[in-house]
Amino acid sequence: MSIALRHGRRTLADELRLHLADEIVRGTLSPGAALDEMELARRFRVSRTPVREAIRQLTASGLIEARAHRAAVVARPSEERLHGMFEAMAELEALCAGFAAERMTGPERRALDLVHDEMRALIHIGDPQRFHEVNEAFHGAIYSGAHNGYLAELTLATRARVQPFRRAQFRTLGRLAQSHLEHDRVVIAIQRGERERAAGAMRAHITTVREAYEVYAAGTLAAVR
Repeated sequence: MSIALRHGRRTLADELRLHLADEIVRGTLSPGAALDEMELARRFRVSRTPVREAIRQLTASGLIEARAHRAAVVARPSEERLHGMFEAMAELEALCAGFAAERMTGPERRALDLVHDEMRALIHIGDPQRFHEVNEAFHGAIYSGAHNGYLAELTLATRARVQPFRRAQFRTLGRLAQSHLEHDRVVIAIQRGERERAAGAMRAHITTVREAYEVYAAGTLAAVR
């Protein structure tokens, strides 16, 4: 199988990370399974460099356990760690949304509306992969609109760790439409310049994302058993 670039800003390591994350979250790769770099490079027809980088990124998410002088193995973050990751994510994104409500320029607000509208159209198509990609752009527009570079860096770094779990929850029945409704509340508050309401709506959204992932994970685990 060959990994191809599907998004202009993604690297081979990014695409490989997403693919492996999907297999781990779905249970195709079970906890404890060894991940040999050479074997993965042959399987996906890439060099060892993107494989090594993908493993490094997934280790940060808690999906892989790296071992010195031995092959990495599939792992799963503890419930406590996963909860902590989502809790931090919710607060960081809430800060971004609150600042964006106060600081977004006119063109930035219009751009946010356009991305939000594109996601509405994708609900009818029912394409979770594309929805996830545009969802990243939606949240990225809010990070940028906060006009705090350091906060954006922290939020993006945390998002990278939580991303496999956020991505998986879009496979829950009805989740695309529900996610868009949650975004609606965030967008309305931002466009009205309501900092506290924007922050609260975003915090509630990320909390629901965590809950949706837990529903998805429980169903996946039951299916594997």
